[in-house]
Amino acid sequence: MSKSQSFSINQKVNSLLAAERKAKGVTQAELAAKLKKPQSFVSKYEGGQRQLTVANYAAVCKALGIKPEKILNRLS
Repeated sequence: MSKSQSFSINQKVNSLLAAERKAKGVTQAELAAKLKKPQSFVSKYEGGQRQLTVANYAAVCKALGIKPEKILNRLS
């Protein structure tokens, strides 16, 4: 996988997570509090300035009350 393909997938995951957060009516600050992270953590991954580790991805999904595969299944 090329670097640009990887970046594109990360952007899509971040966008899907942001859409889930918004659909649930959760603010970035509320999500960050659940994650015990600063609000800038959420802002940066949603804005493409940060890549999520697998552990952080799983934590975000859990905090949003969604299964990780929900997002992954929407990538194809």
